[in-house]
Amino acid sequence: MKKFILIVCGIVLALLIWNIAYYRLGIYVDLRPDKPVTSFMKVEGKTILMEQEDGYVPFEIRGVDMGVGIPGKWATDYAIDKEMYLRWFEQIQELGANTIRVYTILQEDFYNAFYEYNKDRAEPLYLIHGVWINDYLFNSHCDAYDEELFGALQKDCQSVVDIIHGKKSLALGKNTGGGSYRKDISPWVLGYIIGVEWESSLVVYTNQKSEDRNQYLGSYLFTTPEATAFEAMLCETGDRMIEYESRRYKQQRLVAFSNWPATDPFVYPVTVMRYRNKVACVDVEHIQSNDCFQAGMFASYHVYPYFPDYLEIMREGSLIPEEELENRMSTYVKANLEYRSLQLHAPNIESYLKEADYYDTQNRYNTYLAYLRALNRYHSCPVVISEYGVTTGRGMAQRDVNTGRNQGHMTEEEQGLALIDCYRDIMEAGCAGSCVFTWQDEWFKRTWNTMHSVDLNNTVYWSDCQTNEQYFGLLSFDPGKEESICYVDGDLSEWKEEDKITTRKGMELSMKYDEKFLYFLIKKEGFQDGDLLCLPIDITPKSGSTYCRNYDISFERPCDFLIVIHGKNDSRVMVQKRYDVLRAIYDGEYYHDDSYANPPEADSPEFVNIYLPLVLSRSIFNPVGTVDFGVKYETGKLRYGNGNPKAEAFDSLADFIFSGDYIEMRIPWQLLNFSNPSDMMIHDDYYECYGIENLHIQGIYVGVGEKDENRHRIPMEYVPMEGWGRKVTYHERLKKSYYMLQDYWTKGEGGSSSGK
Repeated sequence: MKKFILIVCGIVLALLIWNIAYYRLGIYVDLRPDKPVTSFMKVEGKTILMEQEDGYVPFEIRGVDMGVGIPGKWATDYAIDKEMYLRWFEQIQELGANTIRVYTILQEDFYNAFYEYNKDRAEPLYLIHGVWINDYLFNSHCDAYDEELFGALQKDCQSVVDIIHGKKSLALGKNTGGGSYRKDISPWVLGYIIGVEWESSLVVYTNQKSEDRNQYLGSYLFTTPEATAFEAMLCETGDRMIEYESRRYKQQRLVAFSNWPATDPFVYPVTVMRYRNKVACVDVEHIQSNDCFQAGMFASYHVYPYFPDYLEIMREGSLIPEEELENRMSTYVKANLEYRSLQLHAPNIESYLKEADYYDTQNRYNTYLAYLRALNRYHSCPVVISEYGVTTGRGMAQRDVNTGRNQGHMTEEEQGLALIDCYRDIMEAGCAGSCVFTWQDEWFKRTWNTMHSVDLNNTVYWSDCQTNEQYFGLLSFDPGKEESICYVDGDLSEWKEEDKITTRKGMELSMKYDEKFLYFLIKKEGFQDGDLLCLPIDITPKSGSTYCRNYDISFERPCDFLIVIHGKNDSRVMVQKRYDVLRAIYDGEYYHDDSYANPPEADSPEFVNIYLPLVLSRSIFNPVGTVDFGVKYETGKLRYGNGNPKAEAFDSLADFIFSGDYIEMRIPWQLLNFSNPSDMMIHDDYYECYGIENLHIQGIYVGVGEKDENRHRIPMEYVPMEGWGRKVTYHERLKKSYYMLQDYWTKGEGGSSSGK
């Protein structure tokens, strides 16, 4: 018996060791060394081909990028389950897409769902798998060859290969999912995109620190003499990944390296160098393959219409005398310009552009199309625009001055039109495919021009429509389990008696809230479009005014915000000057003042419009001697319309609507300086805290009134508010843009997305 137990224990131990070696460490014995390597995808010239029964045929990558966020969960929680993935895969294929692109290793539910969805399907959904890298290291001591970066990238490349073949066990990591990956999804994996949007600082630092490591000769990939150290690092990474899959699994796939305009291969005029700090380039033309690599490479780019619009900057900069531009360049920019032109042999973008390239079929001046044409003209391999999109967020961060495809403040209908326009431009430029960014909205995202205003440790618990980055999705997560508690549509049936706050002089005010908005219903007997109504709000106990000089109107309590209803086109939210976050954070850029040396009075009677920054400086385009102010836009201005997704006249950006004697309105939390409404946290006094700190409140005071000849003060009532903590409710809704793109791809000019 003892001998039997020892034998059993030995077998179990051996199996455990084998399991660890095979599934965790990737150790294997090649039992088929002579088996030929195959690939069902390959590249010929600038065309991507897929193997079908009658041979290889052209295949357009028509994809959708997919993130890992859902409300109430961080991306690193990997909280999306198998059932949700299966539902989404079906919706994505019904959209007319043929490909999903993911950025990193996900939890096993994704791969199990992908296998189950495709295994019996005649027209499968394909996958492009990314290999993520910890981009927090970019602004550290690391160069690209540092073990923290280079070593982790090599390891993750091998893990991705094992995962798609169903032969990996992986513990949950910082930047990756985890699980026991046992489903072989390789028949539907088109290829890999290695890396992320590289920071210029990392590229330049690597090239200068490791200048002598600029050549690599591998089994499948090699560098040209013009390559940089950073490009050699990419070449080695790709070569090792191809070699591992070729030897262990006898398969190959398409390979690309992530890129974007900030590190594109081109040299630009000094305006772009100065204004956008364009000091680095990554050129995959310096990475070539030999005949052993059957699949081939494509060039992957993230390109959006609004940022960074280098060609528009070139046009504006051409109006400035060259001598003046030279004087305005920093020593750093000059040094890097010289380094790039002499050391990197980078091509001038103007060599790849013609005047006709700037005009699209609608005869619009279209720098997006021109840039895409330059990219495609330069590269000898297929170009895939693996990210493009616009966002339906209420806030805006960038403008596309030529075609209006902005980063934010676009309706769902405008998003749909913009996506179709972008897709047309991509295909007209001759690209081999594209991926829409992105499938679902993600509440955890941040944006440069609002991230100072919110508690970044709690963004997943509320939907911040001022932060445009959260709303790139075709799929929306709206508050409420099945429906939101209120829609701004003039239907008053959702308002209850318990929502009422105050009744006075023929006026009533009701209020409620959810994870996205504060909702108000105002009743004024005999209300007419054009009447001026004021709704004062007291948020913070630290400041506020009982008088608004702008409208010569008074309040019972010191108020911080004033919502002014004055017709369909002139209504807005205003903030008391002391509580203006733009002044507190960007006073130098927008007011040329030091507000902390001379802060506004705590009870200042001046109320100002609420703005979001768009561009912090335009100094290069201003004549010598003029004042340089940043570009901003009024985000406090309210938009009239119907905010119910079921309405024929649905406007996803609508803030208020009239209905007889009633005004229905919704105000985003951040617009009222809430940094985390789930816990009722607001901005503390900027000038006491020297910046933004959080302050907890238990309620606010609100009121409603109109200008009174007898100068009566508008009464304000206290409304207790508890927040919702971590108990987030939401329901899924396909945006109008989804159906518009679906019609175009399945019924219109977009045609079939099949590779057949």
